[in-house]
Amino acid sequence: MPARRRYRKRVRPQTLSRLIGIVVVANLITQIAIIVTGGAVRLTGSGLGCSSWPNCEPGEFSPAFHEATSIHPYVEFGNRVFGAVVVLVALVLALLVGWAARSAHGPTPTPTVRYRRLAVAPLVLSVAQAVLGGMTVRFELHPALVGSHFLISAVLVWIAAWLVVGWFRPGTPRSVLPRPVHVLGWVLAALVGVVVVLGMIVTGAGPHSGDDEVGYRFTVDPVAVARLHSTSVWVFLALLIVFVVLVHRARPPADGGTHLGAAVRLRRWSLVLVAVTLAQGAIGYVQYFTGLPELLVGLHMLGAALLVATTAFTVSAMSARGRR
Repeated sequence: MPARRRYRKRVRPQTLSRLIGIVVVANLITQIAIIVTGGAVRLTGSGLGCSSWPNCEPGEFSPAFHEATSIHPYVEFGNRVFGAVVVLVALVLALLVGWAARSAHGPTPTPTVRYRRLAVAPLVLSVAQAVLGGMTVRFELHPALVGSHFLISAVLVWIAAWLVVGWFRPGTPRSVLPRPVHVLGWVLAALVGVVVVLGMIVTGAGPHSGDDEVGYRFTVDPVAVARLHSTSVWVFLALLIVFVVLVHRARPPADGGTHLGAAVRLRRWSLVLVAVTLAQGAIGYVQYFTGLPELLVGLHMLGAALLVATTAFTVSAMSARGRR
């Protein structure tokens, strides 16, 4: 019996670590997926498919089927249900990370205070997203609320990506790049925020407002803002190419295989970021010149989430970290 107890103490932290690894990845996937489902609500004109919140209709939690029922209530309600899944995953993640912090024994690295705080952020922001979604319905898709809904999701994707990095590669980060190149990487991170914000405005100025009866939400020139968004993407791509060249020419500090492995990882992620940026730009131009078909706009929204996540992984790869 004592031997069995010692065995359990030795294995339990590793099992918990694997479980958190699964949930932290699931959190990233669900945060990206909720952008897709939210985009489906907007692209199908289902933004007011449910006229109330938290009930779909006054006195009815879910859509009621009848002969005049359209697809809109089910699309909107489906997005709400998936939003509950996002909150549940975020809650499980916060609880498991807190549990791991209290189980400070065994070979598994214990989550730092900073990581534990970051692990709570998805839960807090996801709950705030649910409330904001209700306000969006109550205020009949006010453009500021709709835009904020998407931008908070982008922030959640960024946080989720960093949680993945922080869990699988814990430890104090050590830069593997010269300082100017390292700063350039963070400039790219800031610029991707500009790209996403301008993209949100472009979508809000176009025909996909989320309501069949309203053709736009932001009263700005859609052509002018689309060109501004395109310019920001070209600037991002130009700086990214410079960054990739500098990264491939930089020599990591000679202190063993840790920095060398980090340098190889950074080169790979930087190339992935180039590929995602080019694909996202291609989809953007095709959708613009083909009249903004719903499928391409939806893919563009997915691409925005992937661009944010890939940028986060690339920036994190600029520093060498331990391996769990």
